[in-house]
Parts: sequence; C-alpha cells; structure tokens
Amino acid sequence: MAMIVAPLFGMWSDRFRSRWGRRRPLMLAGAIGNVIGLLALAYIPAQPGMLGLYILAFLWVQCFNNLATAPYMALIPETVPEPQRGSASGWMGLMTMLGIMGGGVIAQFQPSLGTTGVYIILAAVILAGMIGTLLFMRDVSAPVALPPLRIGKFFRAFFAPFKSRDFTWVFWTRFLVVLGTYMVQEYLHYYMKDVVAGGQEPFAYQLFGHTVASEPLRATFFFTVAMLAGAVVSAILAGKLSDRYGRKLMVYISGGLQAVVAVAILLWGQFDVAVTMGIIFGLGYGAYQSVDWALASDVLPSKEDFAKDMGVWHVALTLPQVLGLLLAGRIFDHFQNLQRAQGAAAPTDGYVALFSMAFLFFLAGTVLVRQVKGAR
Repeated sequence: MAMIVAPLFGMWSDRFRSRWGRRRPLMLAGAIGNVIGLLALAYIPAQPGMLGLYILAFLWVQCFNNLATAPYMALIPETVPEPQRGSASGWMGLMTMLGIMGGGVIAQFQPSLGTTGVYIILAAVILAGMIGTLLFMRDVSAPVALPPLRIGKFFRAFFAPFKSRDFTWVFWTRFLVVLGTYMVQEYLHYYMKDVVAGGQEPFAYQLFGHTVASEPLRATFFFTVAMLAGAVVSAILAGKLSDRYGRKLMVYISGGLQAVVAVAILLWGQFDVAVTMGIIFGLGYGAYQSVDWALASDVLPSKEDFAKDMGVWHVALTLPQVLGLLLAGRIFDHFQNLQRAQGAAAPTDGYVALFSMAFLFFLAGTVLVRQVKGAR
C-alpha cells in the first residue's frame, strides 16, 4: 500500500490546485481519514469473523496516512533553502525519534489504558500534529502548470527520477542501510533469548550488576530505549553539522557506527554490552535518518514534482521492510537448522549469518554514497 500510494498521492499533490494551496487540503483529508481508521480499529470487536474488517480498517489507515505524508514530505525541499536543509532535516529526524519513543511509552501503558485507549491517544496526537502543521506551514504555489494526473503517465513518472544518477545512488544506498537495520532490529527479541539468555526463560537480564528484566521482550525494550536515546541526541546535531561539513561525511560516520554495532553485538553476547551498543547504534541511526533526508532533498531531479519524487524515494524505506524480512527469515532458518542437525541444542549460526549480512549492507550503503556527485 505504502509503496504505491505514496508516489501516487505525491504526484496528485504536485498538481493539486485550490484556494487553500496544494498541500494543505490533502494533508487535512489524510489526517482526518487516518483518525477515522484508527477509531475503527479501536472499536472493531475482537470476535471471530472480524479479521477481514480489521484488515480493511488497517489498509484504510495506511492509505490515508500516505495521503497526509506524501505532500508533507515535500515541505523541506520545497520551503527550506538548501544551506539550511540539514538543520531542518535534523529537526525532522529529532521529532521522528521522539514520536517513535512516545509510541513505545504509550504501548507500555496498554494494560491500563486498554487497546481502545491507545488508539484514541494516537488519533489525538495525529490531530494535534495536523493542526500545528496547517497553522504554521507555508504552502508554496506550483512553479509551473503541470499536466493533469493520468494513471498511465504515473507509472512512467514513477521511474522518471531514476534517470538522475544521483537520485538513483541515494535511493539504493538508503535501501541497503534500511535492509541492514531491519535485519538487526526485527530479530533482537530472539537474540535476547537464544544468545544472551542461552535459551533460558525466565532469565536474569543484568544491566551493570542490576537485574532489569526476566523475559526477552522486556529486555529488548531496554535496547530500544537506549537506541532511541542515542538517536534523539544525534538527529539534530548531525543535520546541522551536515550543513557545515557536507552530507557525505555525516553519512559515512552514521553508517559506520551502525556497521560496527552489528559486528559488536555478534562478538559479545552480554546484555549490558547489547544495551551499550544500542546507544551507539542509535547515534548512527538518528544521524543517518536526518542527514539522508537532507541528501535526498538536495538531489531531487525535478522542482515541479517534489512530493512525487520524495514518495518514490520513500519506497527505499518500505521495500526493504518487505524483502528484508522474507530474506532474513529464510537465511536465519537455514543456518539454524544446519547447526541443529549437527547436534547443537541452542544453535546461534542464524544470528551470525544475519548480523554479518547486516554489516555488509551497512558498509555498502555507506561507502557507495561517494558515488553521489551532486551533493558534498
């Protein structure tokens, strides 16, 4: 859903005309539709036969979320001068990390709030963010009259940005780094049980001599908090530094930090080491998210299609989430089963394979940024 509708709604936003601007009306409609979908998810009964309705409501949320975010993604390249895009992207990255952290905190209160309460809070946050954006953003008029949107032209327009060499390199380097990220993040829960705890459950997960968790999901929460804390620190700082010293240097540093952590977690299977590495990984993760946004903004090939091109670039975030998990799952099972067939009671070769591949993806996605010639 996200891979298709984000560029489609972005292309629509680039061509939209109204007395209230071309971005505001679509963001408003997207936010309201998103809230309706969240409320539907909140109140659909958890009963047999309701799964299909729940899936439709979830797809509704995905659709309207992208209707809101497709024009929203165009705001930085469209309204911020190029020398300040790193700083602006840093603020964007900071608020993204705070949003992810806030979502995690809200989820911890689910037993007392109830699932319905959590959905209502999310809907309220979206409304507040939408109102703030509409009140304070500057909606820039289209520089030229673009041809009307046609579905046949959309598919050609989808691939048009790849005629730009720089855009293509930024797209695929982001794809590789995100692929590496999901190979690490999505298996941390199992890593905590199989490697750190040696297959034991419950297990005393100790952080510098103090037991902080007894089961792997709670232990993973500590890693996630550490990672997001590091990301909050680095997001805005790296964005500002990229305005002064260049985008590529910050990408090299941030990607390198993530690659080092993938190896460190593989070599040392202690919980306190993993949490410490979570902070370092977060420093690289937050910096990369903000700087890569600025880098993409700098190399967009068309000033008339900002929202559509940013929507295409966003596919580099969504596509590896699908392909990466399918690939990682098969690789993980293969090596785990091979080691199990050799008599290992608690196999770990699957983690060696996954984290080694993540290291290679981080390394390639970082080094290949040097091929981008249109940005420093």
